[in-house]
Amino acid sequence: MPKLFHYRQRCIGCNACVEIAYERWRMSKKDGKAVLLGGVEKKGVYQVAIRPDEVEENERALKACPVNVIKMEGV
Repeated sequence: MPKLFHYRQRCIGCNACVEIAYERWRMSKKDGKAVLLGGVEKKGVYQVAIRPDEVEENERALKACPVNVIKMEGV
């Protein structure tokens, strides 16, 4: 199953991931950074298994991220 990883500490809050893959991303009102919905934090990195039908839009989101803080494995 594909997995998404978000290195949130380095996020600059540009909102590109939210615009592209709204089902999986939101902006935090607290600190202005992106939040990976369903993500579980492990050693500062948020991760979540995603459905195969979510892969394409999240690939676009990770390519759009200007600071490369989104990664995907298992595709």
